[in-house]
Amino acid sequence: MRLKNIPGARERIAESQFVVQDPKAFKGKWNTKFDNQGEIHIEVGMGKGRFLMEMAKRNPTINYIGIEMYSSVLLRAVQKMEEESLENLTFILIDAREIEDIFEKEEISKIYLNFSDPWPKDRHAKRRLPSRQFLQRFSMVLKKEGVIEFKTDNRSLFDFAVEETEPAGWEILEISYDLHKEERMMKDNVMTEYEERFSSMGNPIFKYIIRKIYK
Repeated sequence: MRLKNIPGARERIAESQFVVQDPKAFKGKWNTKFDNQGEIHIEVGMGKGRFLMEMAKRNPTINYIGIEMYSSVLLRAVQKMEEESLENLTFILIDAREIEDIFEKEEISKIYLNFSDPWPKDRHAKRRLPSRQFLQRFSMVLKKEGVIEFKTDNRSLFDFAVEETEPAGWEILEISYDLHKEERMMKDNVMTEYEERFSSMGNPIFKYIIRKIYK
């Protein structure tokens, strides 16, 4: 469920130092934004930013970019950054379908998809972030050794995501149908707001890590 429209959210975001206002200008040179040569990890559909902020704190040598298409949602992350800014984290307000216009080939080392919109109607399947259409887009900006990590509590979406990997030319490196009961995969796990809520209700969390197959 998305936040209701917040009046003035887009204007606040347009004035924020934590949001890149012209992301296309950094295509192929995002390391200049962070002023270092560290890896770049992105979260597509970052929500309120809790996951990425914690990741950025834990891994100061990695650069993080949060992508969100809803201004009222991104505003919550901006407000958190105003309270505790992190030099290795920045945000972008775009539709993920524009990702190839924002990043150069092999510019990204890892992509996170956390509790993505399930788009339950069949006719909207190509809008799902783990769909083969999006996997193709992601493969264009991800390094050859790069991976996608996907978590959700939605079994139907997860089954769909798993089924999409092979025809899209990806391989599953790790998979769990009850993440919080697997000690090895839970190591260094950072929970999102949704993950904490759903797991506290006893719902299993599903996760996979996948990599593009290059022949």
